[in-house]
Amino acid sequence: MANTSLLNTQVSRAFMFLAMLIALLTILGAWGFEIVGGYVPCELCLGQRVPYYLGVPLLALLVILWHRLPPFVRLMLSLLGLVIFLWSIYLGVFHAGVEWKFWPGPTACTGTGADVSFSDLNSLNSAKVVPCDQPEFRFLWLSFAGYNALISLLISWLIGKSVLGQLRK
Repeated sequence: MANTSLLNTQVSRAFMFLAMLIALLTILGAWGFEIVGGYVPCELCLGQRVPYYLGVPLLALLVILWHRLPPFVRLMLSLLGLVIFLWSIYLGVFHAGVEWKFWPGPTACTGTGADVSFSDLNSLNSAKVVPCDQPEFRFLWLSFAGYNALISLLISWLIGKSVLGQLRK
């Protein structure tokens, strides 16, 4: 029986490691497209990075400290990681929906120009607004936001598999 429990723990850790690795490669890819590729992220793109900034260190700590953490703490932190990447799915789907004009996006990057004052026009030349509703890139009909939603779904599934393995004793 102890061998089965140890196996579940190791498999759960492997799922968590894979989730962390995919999340790390995803945020590195986003930075690569920005720094090397010259793609300028919009406000919603930058917001989609927040779950990775929170989730990658959390998942890395979980993997590193796996055998040192009490099982209940490990499970709660794993569930927190799952919630973070479920939030990432939401952000990706929301942004993709804005790009496909399914719903309006934030007025900061998809606004109509209402409520503009003359003082706002003074800084017009220095301000560059990247539109959130016009994707810079599409491949197989998906934009970066769509791919983020799919990748976040995969990461969430992997974390979920880890959580289920932790629950099996």
